[in-house]
This record gives sequence, structure tokens and C-alpha cells, in this order.
Amino acid sequence: PLQADPKRSPFRIYRDTRFSKDKAPYKTHVAASFPWIEAAAGAAKGDEPSGGATAARVDDSPHGNGGYFNFQPGEMYLGGGMWMPTKERLDAFRRRLVDDPGAVRSALENRKFAAWFDGVHPHESLKRVPPGFPPDHPMAEMARWKDIVFGRRLSDQDVFSPGLPDLIADGYAAAMPVFTFLATLR
Repeated sequence: PLQADPKRSPFRIYRDTRFSKDKAPYKTHVAASFPWIEAAAGAAKGDEPSGGATAARVDDSPHGNGGYFNFQPGEMYLGGGMWMPTKERLDAFRRRLVDDPGAVRSALENRKFAAWFDGVHPHESLKRVPPGFPPDHPMAEMARWKDIVFGRRLSDQDVFSPGLPDLIADGYAAAMPVFTFLATLR
């Protein structure tokens, strides 16, 4: 369910220098995103809508659910999640923490996922638990998160090996419980 589109997945290779004091024209890395594709609502797995086209909704906003790959010698990285999600999706995550903490734990603490990526974390957190969330809740720390991301550094040797596609596939297969959980946040 992750989309790899050669036109949309790679990040642009240049840096916008119009408003920067540093006019160095190029980035020192290449990166790509792989947005999550959601099947059409109500369609059973394997069903096709009339006309033979598969109906799907791609979560391809820069703040949506999906995978990420960074290519820079010495800084190779494979990850994913929801970086800076919309307020609605973040609120949905916080509601799930209260309403169904077991489902949250089941996805985010999955053994295979945790072994591959060492769990999820935020880039940034609020200083306090957001209003309306119980401050004494056992998962209150997660309620402070501003995003839900995960990642693993890869060695240059891993990335330059012929086994890189299999390594990426293995990592994202391990992350499926997290991707699937994040896709339910509405």
C-alpha cells in the first residue's frame, strides 16, 4: 500500500535559494517519500469498482502517512510515519490513546516493528498535555507528541548493496502495523 511514483516520490534535488543568504545551489542528499494508498471505502479486498479501475485514495500530503528514504553518504535513513500531521489527525491519535489504548500499543509496540525500527518517537513534543486530555493518563507522554515517526539508519554498505530493495521491503513489512494504524486516524 505504499506508492513509489517516479514523478512524485523523489524530493526535488535543488534547494530554493531565493530568500537564503547561503546560495549554494544543490542539496547534499536525495530523498523520497512513499505515501500510503488507501483502498476505496467499503470495497472488499480484491474488489474492483466498475470500469476496471482500482479506486484508491493516496495520502500524499507532506504530512500524511507513509514511508521515507534519505540517501546521503554517512546519513542513510529509512523511516516513515506522519510528520507534522494535521490537527484533525493528531486529535484522532489523542482520542485513540484514551478510547483504545490497547490498539495503539498493539501497533506501536509490535515486536517485529520494534526490533527493526526501535519504536516510534516524535520530532517535537508539547511542553504540557493538551487541553482535554487526562494528564494522569498512562499514555499522557504520547499525547504531547506533535508527530508520530520512526526510522533506522542504514550503513552506506547496506545502501550500495544489491540487496537494498529487499532491505527496504523488509523494513516496511515490519512497519505495516504502524502504517495500518496511522491510516485509521481520521
